[in-house]
Amino acid sequence: MTAAPPSPEPSEPRAFSGLRAVWRRWADWVPIRALGKRHRKRIAQHLLSLTERDRYLRFGYAARDEQIQKYVDTLNFSRDEVLGIFNRKLHLIAVAHLAYEPSPQMKGRPAMAEFGVSVLGSARGRGFGGRLFERAALHARNRGIDTLFIHALSENGPMLAIARKAGAKVERDGSESEAWLRLPPDSVSSHVDEAIERHMAEADFQLKRHLRNFSSFIDGVAEVKSKIGKTSGKSAKQ
Repeated sequence: MTAAPPSPEPSEPRAFSGLRAVWRRWADWVPIRALGKRHRKRIAQHLLSLTERDRYLRFGYAARDEQIQKYVDTLNFSRDEVLGIFNRKLHLIAVAHLAYEPSPQMKGRPAMAEFGVSVLGSARGRGFGGRLFERAALHARNRGIDTLFIHALSENGPMLAIARKAGAKVERDGSESEAWLRLPPDSVSSHVDEAIERHMAEADFQLKRHLRNFSSFIDGVAEVKSKIGKTSGKSAKQ
């Protein structure tokens, strides 16, 4: 007598499966905020704090302070998209620039958006560069751009690794490399995703701002109490 085959395990309810997928997506979410003209000073502070090596990899040359400042001063926020990640103290620890060109950069190719990113050394190894790339690709896709372009030094391994992981085609020409990532057309879902990202990042920024202000208030109260205590002590001795 043959044994009856084991009964199949009950499948997970579709609702639980959907919740699990949502949880996986947002569990390691990183707040990425769109930057504007009012953030020029913070962007400059971020880029000027990069090491000489990091400046070389970001711009393709050892950018001096005045060159970085000129780059920041000429950022076109109405045309391009600049994205940033803030830490708890509201310091920019990572910045990405998605530059749009009014015409194709290369003959025979469709109009592309060029991506550049920088991450402070203290914030490395946390996937911020990849997250900024994903967010930039979503924004470009929703603007009808079908190709994301990266021009980087061939020795910029982390940048090229981000591009390859996303499925970009990378071509090397001596000391420089170029990568192209074809983007799918936009959809209702892609626009909703970007809107949710924006609102959540804004809420995160405002929360950090209020917490920073509250912390400053508490520090101020503590300082006043300390001064009063010292004054009282001197009066008592007299």
